[in-house]
Amino acid sequence: MSEREQVSGSVERVTYYNAENGYSVIRLKPDRRGMLPFKYASGRDGLVTAVGNLPEVNPGEWLKLSGQWVAHAKHGRQFQVELCEQSLPATTEGIKRYLGSGMIRGVGPVMAERIVNRFGDETLEVIDHDPERLLTVLGIGKKRVKSILKSWAEQRAIKDVMIFLQSHGVSTALAIKIYKKYGDDSLAIVQNKPYQMVRDIYGIGFKTADKIAQALGLAPDDPARIEAGIAYTLNRMAEEGHVYMPQEELEPEAAEILGVEAAKVTQVLEQLESSDFVKRERLQYSVSSDQYSVSSGQYSVGSDQQPTTSSQLPATVREEQAVYLTPFYYSEIGVTQRVKGLVAEKRSRLANGQWSMVNRQLPISLSEQQEGAVRTAVTHKVTILTGGPGTGKTTTLRALLDLLDANKRSFVLASPTGRAAKRLTEATGREAKTIHRLLEYNPAEGFGRNEQNPIDADMVVIDEASMLDLVLANNLLKAIDPASHLLLVGDVDQLPSVGAGDVLRDLMASGVTAVIRLDTIFRQAAGSLIIQNAHRINHGQMPIASEGGSDFYTFIKQDPAETADLLVDIVQKRLPHKFGLHPLDDIQVLAPMYNGGLGVSALNERLQAALNPPGQGKAERRLGGRVFRVGDKVMQTVNNYDKNVYNGDIGRITAVDLLQQTITINLDGAPVVYDFLEMDEMVHAYCISVHKSQGAEYPCVVLPVVMQHYMMLQRNLLYTAVTRAKKLVILIGTRKAISIAVKNNKTTQRHTALDWRLQQ
Repeated sequence: MSEREQVSGSVERVTYYNAENGYSVIRLKPDRRGMLPFKYASGRDGLVTAVGNLPEVNPGEWLKLSGQWVAHAKHGRQFQVELCEQSLPATTEGIKRYLGSGMIRGVGPVMAERIVNRFGDETLEVIDHDPERLLTVLGIGKKRVKSILKSWAEQRAIKDVMIFLQSHGVSTALAIKIYKKYGDDSLAIVQNKPYQMVRDIYGIGFKTADKIAQALGLAPDDPARIEAGIAYTLNRMAEEGHVYMPQEELEPEAAEILGVEAAKVTQVLEQLESSDFVKRERLQYSVSSDQYSVSSGQYSVGSDQQPTTSSQLPATVREEQAVYLTPFYYSEIGVTQRVKGLVAEKRSRLANGQWSMVNRQLPISLSEQQEGAVRTAVTHKVTILTGGPGTGKTTTLRALLDLLDANKRSFVLASPTGRAAKRLTEATGREAKTIHRLLEYNPAEGFGRNEQNPIDADMVVIDEASMLDLVLANNLLKAIDPASHLLLVGDVDQLPSVGAGDVLRDLMASGVTAVIRLDTIFRQAAGSLIIQNAHRINHGQMPIASEGGSDFYTFIKQDPAETADLLVDIVQKRLPHKFGLHPLDDIQVLAPMYNGGLGVSALNERLQAALNPPGQGKAERRLGGRVFRVGDKVMQTVNNYDKNVYNGDIGRITAVDLLQQTITINLDGAPVVYDFLEMDEMVHAYCISVHKSQGAEYPCVVLPVVMQHYMMLQRNLLYTAVTRAKKLVILIGTRKAISIAVKNNKTTQRHTALDWRLQQ
C-alpha cells in the first residue's frame, strides 16, 4: 500500500454532507506554503476536492488531511481522506479566513482582519493565553472579548467530542447535542459513561452509545450494558405508542439486540425492578373481538340505554406479565383512579343548572343528536364527544359554551398542541391554551396545577383528545377539581397520540365514561369532496375525484422519480397558478415516512431547492447536516418552554446572523432567536410527516401515496392526512397504494391496560 500523503488548507465550501455517517465532499483552498501538491488543484479557482468521512465542517475551517489521491471516472482527481485533523491555520491569511468565517461569535471578516493585523502570526496564541490583549484592537470591548472567549472554548470542546466520535465511527453531528447537555464535561462523559447519553439526550440511542462503550472495551454481558439494552428496548416500544411490553416479548428482543442469553436479561430485569426503574404486573383480562370498536361505551342519545362495556361482548382471557417503565406504570394507575374518582364523585359544579330545555336557551338550532351531546356533557362528569369531519362537533361545542355562558358557569379550553389551541380559539371565539400552559408548566418546577392547586373551572374542555398521551392525561386529571366536569372532544378514527398510550380509545372502550358519537354529515359539509372522501376512506371505500375538479384531486403516477418531479411542480407552479395559493403559507406537503425518495427528508431537500434556493445576499448556515437559509420553512420538534415554543410549531427563518451565531425564526408572528447550538430542535417543514400534522389544519394538503411507503399505508394515516385540509387535497401516487391504505384497517394494537383497569 502506498504511503499516506498529507494536504492542508481551509474549507472553501461543503458540496455534500451526510449527517448519519459524516461522509463529505468538500472543496479545499490549499495552503500555498507547500504541504499540498498544487498540481492536483482543479479549475481556475485553485481548489481541490476532498472526500471521505469527516466531522461536520463549515467554510473557513482549517483542516489537515491524510490519505490518497485517486482518479474518479466522472469527477476527476480527488483526495480520499483517511484521517482528518481540524487544525489551526499557520499563515496570517489563513487565520483571517478562519476567524472571519463565522466560527467565532462576535467576529466577522472586518474584525478578523483588525485582530490579525494587530497580532499577526501570534493571533491564536493571544486568544488562547493572553486574551486581555484583544482590548487593544479598535472596536473590541470587555463584553466582546468575553463573547469571543466563550465561543472559542465551545468550538474547541465540540471539536474534541467530534474527533473522539469520529475515531469510533459515530456520527459527529451528535457532538453539538452532547456539548449542549454536558458542557465542559462532554468528553469525560462520552469516554466514561456513554450509556448516560441515552437517558439524557434526545436523538442518541442505545446503538450509538453501545458502539462507543464496546470500542472502549466494555464486556458484552456487563450489567450496565444489559440495563441500557433493556431500557432501550422499552423506550423503543414507548416511541411506538406502547405503555408496557409483555415480558415474553421483551426478554428475547432485548437479548437479540444485546447479543446475550435471555437468562442474563431476566437477571438484570429483576435488579431493575428492585431499583424501581421498571414495574412488573401480572395482567389477566378479557379481550373482546370488538374491544377497540369506537362504538363501545356509546350512549344512544334520547334513550335509557346504558353504555355497553367490552366485558359484555364475546371475549377470550388473556394473561401476560407486563413490564412498565415506572413513569408509565404510575401514569396508568393515576389515570384509572382519577377517572373513576371523577365519575363517582357526587358533587357537581354544574348542579342546579337550567339544562332541560337546551335548544330554547341557544341562538342556534341543534339536531337531536347534538342537543343530546350538550345535555350529556353538563349532566355527566366525564364525557367524550367524537365524530368525523362535517358532523358538527365544533357547532355542538360552541352551543355548549354558549349555554354555560348563559348560565354563568365557568370553563377552560385547551388542546395538546399550540396549533390545535389556536384553531380552537378561532372556532369558538374563546381563549384556548395548550394543556401545558393550562397546567402552568415550568421546566424547573413541573406542573403548577395539581391536586393541591386544581383548575378553577366548572368544566374543562380538551379538544383534539386523540392526541392525548398517557403521561399528559395523568397530569391533566391531577389538576381537575373532583366536582368539575371534563369534556374530551376528538376524532377517534385519526392516528393515536405520538406519545405512549391510546387514552381516548381506551376510555371509550372501558364503558366508564359517557360517549357521544356524531355521525350525521350536515348538508353544508356534504358538498365537500374532502369531507365525503374522509368518510369514504373511514368506511374502507376508495376516494373519488370530480372530473371538473373541486377540492379533491388525484394524480396517478407509477414511477417514483416522476412522482417526486410532479409533486414539486404542483407545489411550485400549478397550485399557485390555478388557485392563487402561496407555496409556503397555504400548501403543506405531508408524507407517511421519513426515508426514501418520496419521504420527508428527500422531499424537504427537493422543495427547499425549488422554493427557496440560495441567492446573493441570502444568508445561510449548515448545521447538523442541513442548510438553514433565510426564507426557509421550519418546524420545532421538541417543547421549549423557555422560548414558549412547542413541538409542531411552524415558522419561517427571517435572519441568519453569522457574526452572533443566531437564527431568528418568525413563529406565529413572534420573532424567536435561536443560537446555532439550539438549531438541532428545528427541521425543515416544506414537507412534514402525517404524524406531525396532527392537530393542525392547512388550506391545501399534498400527499404522496406510493408503494415505497408500504409499511405505513394505513387507513387512519390516510384519513388523518385528508382531514388536515380545509380547502384542497391533492393525492399523488398509484391506485394500488391508495387502495392498500384504504383497506388496511389493521393498525397496530398498542399494549395498554387502561381500559381493563377502568373496568375492574
